[in-house]
Amino acid sequence: MKVYTYSEAREKLSSLLEESKTEEVVIKRRRGDMYAIVPQYARPHRSPFDVPGLGKSISRQEILEAIAESRERTGSHH
Repeated sequence: MKVYTYSEAREKLSSLLEESKTEEVVIKRRRGDMYAIVPQYARPHRSPFDVPGLGKSISRQEILEAIAESRERTGSHH
């Protein structure tokens, strides 16, 4: 993490924005307030369902049977 004073940041804003793409950049004001520069594209918009697979060889039928079995145990028959 690199910390710059407000004056430094004001003078080098363009280079700080570029630097923030590869490391955390923080601006510290005289009173001690601190602000982080975070590029918005660094946070990809992903679906919460976009998760890595388990790498298991399980068939669709086995998955459906496991769901049905779980519902029978809990009484959830939706």
